[in-house]
Amino acid sequence: MEIRRQADILQIADVDPFLAELLRQIPTSANPEGVKEAEGRLFTPPSCEEGLCAEWKSYVEPELRRLFRSATETVRQDLAQLNGNEKSLRNRTLNIPFEHADAWLNALNQARLVIAAKYKLSDEELNDHDRSPIGSRRDLGLFQVNFYGFLQEFILREMSGP
Repeated sequence: MEIRRQADILQIADVDPFLAELLRQIPTSANPEGVKEAEGRLFTPPSCEEGLCAEWKSYVEPELRRLFRSATETVRQDLAQLNGNEKSLRNRTLNIPFEHADAWLNALNQARLVIAAKYKLSDEELNDHDRSPIGSRRDLGLFQVNFYGFLQEFILREMSGP
């Protein structure tokens, strides 16, 4: 896999089928429904004061949900490039318009938070970058969190670069 910026495009080239599938899972992985801990992480009220929490829930949370859905939909549309002959083992290329970078950062962050909450990944596990065997769905979730973090790092680097 090769990642680079070409003019106004962030390009992820030579994406093997396994990583392409992990990319396709970003919108689904970002959905916190049914994962109470993830909902709590994504929609944490700013205070314990009951009045502020009620106002936050009424005014801020709906807008956050709309922003999260919008970012995820942008990513879903960009990921349509990876669809096609699912039986092909051919590597693919994903071109992300630079103007979608914020949406990608948002959706990747959502997915990382939801996956970490869903599998109750500890800080120790999340910081163990040498762990590589994927023997369970939970291990795959940890791999996804790290892979999505790598993509966030690349996007942030390109956004702050020349």
